Amino acid sequence: MAKAMDRNGDRILWTDKGSKTKKKAIGIKSNFLLLFTLLLLFFIGGSLFYVWSRIQVIQLGYEISSALKVERALAEENKKLRVEIATLKSYARIEKLAVEELRMAKPKPEQVIVIR
Repeated sequence: MAKAMDRNGDRILWTDKGSKTKKKAIGIKSNFLLLFTLLLLFFIGGSLFYVWSRIQVIQLGYEISSALKVERALAEENKKLRVEIATLKSYARIEKLAVEELRMAKPKPEQVIVIR
């Protein structure tokens, strides 16, 4: 507020000259500050999201790598078990067990009955 005297010089009047320009300047500054703050928050949020997504990609890469290692180990174990099954099913082994452990003998031709 500014002080002003009228023409007679005996009265003091209070006027609001200049306060409007200060309000406009303060309003512009506050709008600029608000816009700058929002842009800064958007930039920080975007940066944090980018870093988080990169970390997730790296973490998923490690998980995929470990899953592939487990897959290779299981495939190798599967191969070993298939070989073991084939070995246990072999006719030579079964015949050997029957003769040695169970004391079985091969049947004579007259003991064999063919069913059709």
